[in-house]
Amino acid sequence: MNTGVWVALGGALGAVLRYLLDWLPLGVFPWDTLLVNTLGCLAIGWVAGRTAVDGPRPLPEQARQFLMTGVCGGFTTFSVFSLESVALLQAGAVLPALGYMLATVVLAVLAAGGGLALGRR
Repeated sequence: MNTGVWVALGGALGAVLRYLLDWLPLGVFPWDTLLVNTLGCLAIGWVAGRTAVDGPRPLPEQARQFLMTGVCGGFTTFSVFSLESVALLQAGAVLPALGYMLATVVLAVLAAGGGLALGRR
């Protein structure tokens, strides 16, 4: 199977996992998207570090693309983050919107870095 098919299959799996988390009753604030993006960044960092050619458990490029581009890409959701940020701003919830945007960026970068460090162990 070519890499594009593996990426598509991974993307489908990631999207279904994302959809299932939408069922969590988390209230009005977009906690689910913050959680998904943070977990996805942790996961992609871990997979990148763990499965790199010089990592502890190298994987073939097709498997890495399935996991990173496919599953993690299908699971995380920058477009929903953006839409929810705009919705909060339009509702006049400026401080929650700014807090959400800041938390998403900071947590995502910290999670990706932490995942990478964990994956390299």
